[in-house]
Amino acid sequence: MRFCPECGAPTELRQPQGDHRIRHVCTACSTVHYQNPKLIVGAIPEWEDGRILLCLRAIEPRYGFWTLPAGFMENEETVAQAAARETLEEANARVEIGELYSFYSLPFMSHVHLLFRARLLDLDFSPGEESLEVRLFAEHEIPWDDLAFRTVRHTLQRYFQERKAGSYNFTITDVPPPG
Repeated sequence: MRFCPECGAPTELRQPQGDHRIRHVCTACSTVHYQNPKLIVGAIPEWEDGRILLCLRAIEPRYGFWTLPAGFMENEETVAQAAARETLEEANARVEIGELYSFYSLPFMSHVHLLFRARLLDLDFSPGEESLEVRLFAEHEIPWDDLAFRTVRHTLQRYFQERKAGSYNFTITDVPPPG
C-alpha cells in the first residue's frame, strides 16, 4: 500500500506504538491500515441421492480443475449468505445452507476457508461465469486427481467417510504450506 485510502497521503511501514507487527501507517493522518486474512466461504451441495455438485474452474488459480463452489466473502453478508451466493454465482444452483462443516487456517496464504454442508433445492443448475462445467458426482465418480485444492480433497474425503458412519463432525484444521 503506497497511499492512504482515508486521506491520500503516502504510507510507510512501521510498528505502531503498542503493536507487535509492522503495518502500513499514513504519514499524514496516522491511520493504521491492517491487512487481515481473507475468508473463503463455500458449500458442499448434496442432492437427495447423495451426489455432490462440483464446479470445473474457468479462472485461475487452478483453471480446469474441479472444486466445491466457494469464494471470497463480501462485506455486509453472513458466512451462510456468502456460501449460498457463491454457489449461485458459480453453479447457478440454489441451496439450503446447513451447519458449518470445515474450518481451515492457511496462514502461509493469509486465508481462512469455511465450508458448509448444503442441500441442493433442485436440479436446475448450470455453469456460472467462473465455471466451465458443473456436475453432480457420486463418491466413486469424484475426479480425485483433478481436484483444485487440498482443502477440497480433505473435505470430500472426510465427508464421504462420515456419511458412511452416519455422523458428521465439525473440524478445524491448520493447513501447512505445500511441499
